[in-house]
Amino acid sequence: MSSDSKPMAAAPKRVECDVLVVGSGAGGLAAAVAAAARGLKVIVAEKAPYVGGTTALSGGFMWVPNNPISKADGIVDSVEEARTYLRHEAGNHFNADCVDSFLATGPEAIDFFETKTKVQFEPASAFSDYHPTAPGGRSGGRSIKARNFAGQELGPELKRLRPPLPELTFVGLMIGSGPELKHFFNVTRSVASAAYVAKRLVSHARDLAFNGRGMLLTNGNALAARLFRSALDFGAEVWTDAPVERLIRVNGAVTGAIVGTKDGEVEVITHRGVVLAAGGFPQDKARRRAMFPHDRDNTGHYSPAPETNTGDGLALGETAGGLVENGYPNAAAWVPVSRVPRSDGTFGVFPHFIDRAKPGLIAVLPNGRRFVNEANSYHDFCQALFAAGEPNKPAHAFLIVDRPFLRRFGLGFVKPFPVPVGPQVRSGYLKTGGTIRDLAANAGIDPAGLEATIAEWNRDMANGEDHAFGKGSTAYNRFNGDPEWQPNPCLAPIETGPFYAVEVVVGDLGTFAGLKTDGDARVLDGAGRPIPGLYASGNDMASIMGGNYPGGGITLGPALTFGYIAARHMAGATAADLTAA
Repeated sequence: MSSDSKPMAAAPKRVECDVLVVGSGAGGLAAAVAAAARGLKVIVAEKAPYVGGTTALSGGFMWVPNNPISKADGIVDSVEEARTYLRHEAGNHFNADCVDSFLATGPEAIDFFETKTKVQFEPASAFSDYHPTAPGGRSGGRSIKARNFAGQELGPELKRLRPPLPELTFVGLMIGSGPELKHFFNVTRSVASAAYVAKRLVSHARDLAFNGRGMLLTNGNALAARLFRSALDFGAEVWTDAPVERLIRVNGAVTGAIVGTKDGEVEVITHRGVVLAAGGFPQDKARRRAMFPHDRDNTGHYSPAPETNTGDGLALGETAGGLVENGYPNAAAWVPVSRVPRSDGTFGVFPHFIDRAKPGLIAVLPNGRRFVNEANSYHDFCQALFAAGEPNKPAHAFLIVDRPFLRRFGLGFVKPFPVPVGPQVRSGYLKTGGTIRDLAANAGIDPAGLEATIAEWNRDMANGEDHAFGKGSTAYNRFNGDPEWQPNPCLAPIETGPFYAVEVVVGDLGTFAGLKTDGDARVLDGAGRPIPGLYASGNDMASIMGGNYPGGGITLGPALTFGYIAARHMAGATAADLTAA
């Protein structure tokens, strides 16, 4: 060999399995668990150093109509009503094949995970659909959540579980939604709540001392942990720091992939299929520029999703002939977020789920005027913000409260009394003023507009009705309000200074515009034919909601279900299913 010749690259290591899952959120781990439980050999390849994806950062709710958990809690629902609701919500983007598959299999999937795995659920029967008055809508019973989970059950693998967003914890303590959150709101007003919170804090301090982190996992972190534990129990291999670099195709069929690892490339040959579940594209700046009208220059959107969710699954699917749905009215599940300054000079992202519904909060544009029913869903809030702002420009607004509100509920990242607010004022996160006009000047809001808006709001408080936007008028509004405020749990005056504001911008809880699939979760090509050996789940699959957001958990419910569906199909696949026509 001549001196200037380069040595040949070493051939990648080769392994075989039945199923390769790309990504380790709910969609990926559900497929892995359901496939491994059927005796298939499964490898999960996760690009990040952590397992859990966006699921581990989420609220952990799953929207699955007619599920057995809610039925056991006395909820009566029907496939027909749920289908009517989804048809109304999806409009012209209603996908009958996928919707019918979801509604038929969702209860079966939940029963499988509840009875055969470590994934255990609890009802959330009072949690309303987001549009309960729409045809087929319900005032509760379609959403469930994962039960809390003891981190000790993951053993040494706990270090590979993605931690929750620090902005959604209190000194690292994960606070469960529902009754537990109410205890923290009422800590200074109820002896029982104070005792509960004290017990949780003492337990958390003990965990920090002995384990370096909280060990009671809640919300989406509990769901991810339960799925991870179940995957390991059934013998699935879970690789981290393992990006899938390209798919292997033979005569049009997907037969494996090349996976990057710390030890070099690995050629993974699959006998049943590859499942794309890499979390959509919330951190893919190129797709965001193309599909997010408010983020044309990548300065108008702030996602709490992991930095590794850069659209790998969609790109892989496209190389095999798959198509990304680009016609939805909303390419993602929008959520208003505030940017939280961190001590290292970076910013965290706080999603505003609940505070907007509390009595005594309004949202205004820079002109000081309201534009929305603040208690509506986060997705609807952002759609109203888009409609009220300048087209194709970054959108922002301000949440306005007074001193009694801040002490009772906090605001965004600011915690209720007795946690001091001074650090958040000094950081610039929380704007304040002794009068409404002072607050407006400090926050960059039109003073006259804000004063007029507050005056109109306070006049409405006398009869407990928001004449402008109807805050508190639906079951969903009232669910997140404060039942101690009557006659409307979402309304209270804003009249006692000092006054406060937090600026909110647009973020997302996941992307809707995924790969087109059929009801078996198989990725479709340009002619609408299944691509042999290729499946999608989670946010890599085009949302069956058609770009709308009907209820709490409409990402995780279908993710769990279609992961299960993909595994079921792969377990029963014939030779014809795995070969291109």
